[in-house]
Amino acid sequence: MKKIAVLTSGGDAPGMNPAIRAVVRSAIYQGLQVIGIKRGYQGLLQEDFVDLDVASVGDIVTRGGTILRTARSEEFHELKVQQHAAHLLRRHRIEGLVVIGGDGSFRGALSLHEQGMRVIGIPGTIDNDIHGTESTIGFDTAVNTGLDGISKLRDTATSHERLFLVEVMGRHCGAIALAMGIAGGAEAILIPEMEWNEEELASSINRGKERGKISSIIIIAEGTADTKTLGERLTLKTNSDVRTVILGHLQRGGAPTAGDSVLASRMGAKAVEYLLSGLSGVMTALRDANIVPVSLELSQKMGNHIDENLYHLAKILAI
Repeated sequence: MKKIAVLTSGGDAPGMNPAIRAVVRSAIYQGLQVIGIKRGYQGLLQEDFVDLDVASVGDIVTRGGTILRTARSEEFHELKVQQHAAHLLRRHRIEGLVVIGGDGSFRGALSLHEQGMRVIGIPGTIDNDIHGTESTIGFDTAVNTGLDGISKLRDTATSHERLFLVEVMGRHCGAIALAMGIAGGAEAILIPEMEWNEEELASSINRGKERGKISSIIIIAEGTADTKTLGERLTLKTNSDVRTVILGHLQRGGAPTAGDSVLASRMGAKAVEYLLSGLSGVMTALRDANIVPVSLELSQKMGNHIDENLYHLAKILAI
């Protein structure tokens, strides 16, 4: 193997740049040439390639986002487009590809593997919803970004005796909301994986007020409920001054935490190691503090499940 490529696809996640850096420098250390593919699979189809060397990835380890940019490509779902993409890689004499992204990106990676390309995936998504790995690049940063927001909201919530509904990212996965809620001491956490009852929520808030609680923070994973409408109903049911805050894409940005940077660096180096060893169709996965290869096909079967014990712990701690 003499030449490999790396791309980032789907939603950006803090830690993608450290992963790119690790792929490039590990590959060059092993005597490989590295090509960066800009704007994901769309850039691959447009042959938007750039040579990457040691200097080109200098000083990016503390930057959020991705220097290779990212985009979504609807046409990449078509078999003939996947075949054309594999042809383009071969035409440029690219023998291995590292794909950094989430489940949609991994579907594309798996399709290229099926076309005979040697492909390794690196799980990069703030949602932490990839089956087979204990954590994904970007998750720790997104949680800590959210916690910083909660800390600031606590101050104003207490000062004005208000109830804040804080909507966080995670349309189909409540991992961010759950981690934020426990670490930030939220009075309630609403996530799509677990049933919740509006009347019980209102009663819990009222019980807190009866024992002298003057402010509350409730974390809601997007898609679990209409935050604004819920806020209006809770205002009536609890006689509280309810405000809503949507953190949204703020959680995707910013410099990665040390945890995400280290994880990304370890996974980037392992991705190159896997390519050189002949592996393909696998992703770098964190399991029991080790980075191990896990089938991309397995990662597509189901999302990463919420730890129900952790959820019940959150309810106990919120009493």
